[in-house]
Amino acid sequence: MIDMMKQLPADTVRLLSSSQVVTSVVSVVKELMENSLDAGASSVDVKLENFGLDRTEVRDNGCGIKAADAPVMAVRHFTSKISSHEDLECLETYGFRGEALGSICAVAEVTVTTKTEEEDVSTQYTLDSSGGIVSQRPSHLGGGTSVSVAKLFGKLPVRRQFFSSVRKRKEEVRKVQDLLMAFAIIKPELRLTLAHNKVVVWQKARAADHRSALVATLGASTVANLLPVHQEQPEMGLDGFLPKPGADLSLTSSSTSDKTFIFINKRSVQQKDILKLLRQHHSAQYPDDAARHRFPVLLLNITVCPSSLDVNVTPDKTQVLLHNKEAVLAAVEALLVSLYGFRPEKQPDPETLPPAAGCVETDQNTESRKVSDDDAGQSAALQRQASSCSSSSSMADDWIVNQSGFSLCDDEATRSRPQSAEPGPEEPRHPQVSAEAWSRGTALTDPASGEPLRPVAIHRPDPEVKRSGNAITEKRAALTAYDMIRSRALKAPPSAASLFEKETRSEVLMERPAASLQEVSAAVQNRWENLGDEGRKRFEEKARKSQDLHDQRTRLAAAAAPRAPADRPLGAPKLQAQKRKAPLSNQQLLDELFSAQPPTKKKAPPLKPWRPLPCSMAVLRQRLLRLSAQSGAAGPRGLRPVGRLASQNAWLILCGGRRLMLLNPFRAEEALLFQRLQQDHILPAARLQNPLLLTDRNLGAAEFETLCSLEKGAAEPDGSVFFSDPRLVANGFRIKLSPAERHLEATAVADCVPFLGLEDLKEVLTAVLQRKAATVPQSRPLKVTNYLKAEAVRLARQLPSDLCGEEVEELLERTERRLGGADRTCIHGRLFLHHLADVPSTQQEARAGLTPLSNTHTSGSLAVV
Repeated sequence: MIDMMKQLPADTVRLLSSSQVVTSVVSVVKELMENSLDAGASSVDVKLENFGLDRTEVRDNGCGIKAADAPVMAVRHFTSKISSHEDLECLETYGFRGEALGSICAVAEVTVTTKTEEEDVSTQYTLDSSGGIVSQRPSHLGGGTSVSVAKLFGKLPVRRQFFSSVRKRKEEVRKVQDLLMAFAIIKPELRLTLAHNKVVVWQKARAADHRSALVATLGASTVANLLPVHQEQPEMGLDGFLPKPGADLSLTSSSTSDKTFIFINKRSVQQKDILKLLRQHHSAQYPDDAARHRFPVLLLNITVCPSSLDVNVTPDKTQVLLHNKEAVLAAVEALLVSLYGFRPEKQPDPETLPPAAGCVETDQNTESRKVSDDDAGQSAALQRQASSCSSSSSMADDWIVNQSGFSLCDDEATRSRPQSAEPGPEEPRHPQVSAEAWSRGTALTDPASGEPLRPVAIHRPDPEVKRSGNAITEKRAALTAYDMIRSRALKAPPSAASLFEKETRSEVLMERPAASLQEVSAAVQNRWENLGDEGRKRFEEKARKSQDLHDQRTRLAAAAAPRAPADRPLGAPKLQAQKRKAPLSNQQLLDELFSAQPPTKKKAPPLKPWRPLPCSMAVLRQRLLRLSAQSGAAGPRGLRPVGRLASQNAWLILCGGRRLMLLNPFRAEEALLFQRLQQDHILPAARLQNPLLLTDRNLGAAEFETLCSLEKGAAEPDGSVFFSDPRLVANGFRIKLSPAERHLEATAVADCVPFLGLEDLKEVLTAVLQRKAATVPQSRPLKVTNYLKAEAVRLARQLPSDLCGEEVEELLERTERRLGGADRTCIHGRLFLHHLADVPSTQQEARAGLTPLSNTHTSGSLAVV
């Protein structure tokens, strides 16, 4: 059912109309620049932050805004440049609608600081979305006006999202620079500066004339190939700088139109007809086709009466309408013809012209030859226009260049010649050519062979002519390594299943945009299995054609490849190797390199320095027995420090009173820190600007049900509930349940772990669902585990290098209490307790002698405690 028509609110109308005037950062800069130039500014500074989206500031030294005009300076359709529509006929300013500042206020936050010559201090005005003044305060700014635009398109998220990519943002900065270059060229007395993130990107000082401005903008090498032009006509004037005839194409042209500056009444415009004329005449003087796709570097300013120009066509005022457009185009073409001529400068050789080439004449042309002398001048003008066309008209135009020989129409000299019954003895007679012969291409013939002239002739080499041998280009009799290298590889033909997958994958992604790669592959496989016989036959036919094409290419490649001497057919003459006077080639070395690469020998790792350290096991046994007698126990149990190796910061440990072991305290600290972080550390969650919506499609049905069943906290004042399960909170996920909207969303995610997202949340839920992870360490995702390992290593490296005996005892006590005796490896999988030797249990074993501790990589001595 259609609702009744109603008037839109004023805010909605303002936002809709403003989004058409202000479409990008460059449109903001353009509108503010035009206001500055209309205020008589001679210096303008443009500053951008974050490519102009966060802040755009345009500061000038113009006349400023009077305090009486400040309340309405940003109100739509308030302007001081015109008072009625009739004023457009004598318009001399860039702006006239009074929409620029009001439109910018509707899509951004605007602050205006201004000061006139009569005022003592400047005033800063803060404007609202309707252009009204919210607040004002004194400022330190000098004379002129500064307009600051912040948070551009903050109310239009789709428009701002359009500029989210870096490429789009950099393109906006480039467009702003091109806009300032256009103003700098047409206003030589203007000083301009462009800065981005407090870095000056481009600047131009004041110049004396247009040529100096072009040198400062385009460079001296480019301007050296430009010629100043000037032409005055009634109610029209043309001036500027055009490329010199025959100048270097790389210096006088560009692949884009950003250096083709066309102005009408000093206003930069986009006129396709004028641009087309400029490109045609500029490219006509170059024989290659590459010039047709390039744009000339030039400056052309067309001055017309303001009453014959309509600039109120588009919001950006770059499209204009001309009352006498045909006259302007004729004047531009006359200027180009006077500079470049009617034709390209390259003339054909007169000897190559066919002697029987006559002019094209039809029945209408026969009667038109009886015109008067006044009509002859018009015919000559038509002849010049016809001869100035491009080469796409007819290839026969290339022969009708020499005006002294003949032309498409009879010239005045021919018509003014007295008619005599007896032709002159030396006067050439040109046969007439019919329109039918001209259209068939048989009008111009070769005088030698009598065949029609062709615009292109393909010359093929004579196979009978024997060419001189070349040691570089000729192949030798033997197959070399270069022959086995091909610059183009043959791709394997696709199968029917792969063709079906390529065609169906895009359809699945359009139907399910949030599906993962595994789900898309499973859906494609399911459709392939359920595909009918007709569909399979269609894809099998495509695969067969691809296989046939691949086989054909393979045969062609095999036939084109050179053959080895063993493949030479019987009876064929033996190929002789080319004799070379140059030094011997390194072909043998190349063949060895390509045929078989010698296996690289793996160097054995260097041995770590070590030396045997004598230790008396008998003395160690006596000390242990003495300690047991003093304590009244059977002997020391657990891990007990024995002594420290001074050079390696390692400790000798006695385990259970029987085994002597070596302790690496740093590895033990890493293992203890990682185990503690796994149990107790809670990742801080950072609030997301746009919460992530959690559904059964992006998490999975089973995982989503598991998430809904986890522990929740108390309800918030708005009715929402946050999940308080430690397995979610410790891993950096803050999930919110909105009963009103009946959906789950992740409002905060830990930002200390790079790229932590939905896949990691799904990994936590999978651990809870499948592995029955009841504790936090069991539910840690892989990214979080790797992050905690890195933190454990970082904290362990901050420990002191020298540990005393009490610290080692405390470390061993924590190791036994937290890790036990099962896991004695660090986070890198390396042991931190190495077995060295066993303490002798009897006196006979102790008297056997000294036991060398060869596994201790040290050069110090053993200090027994």
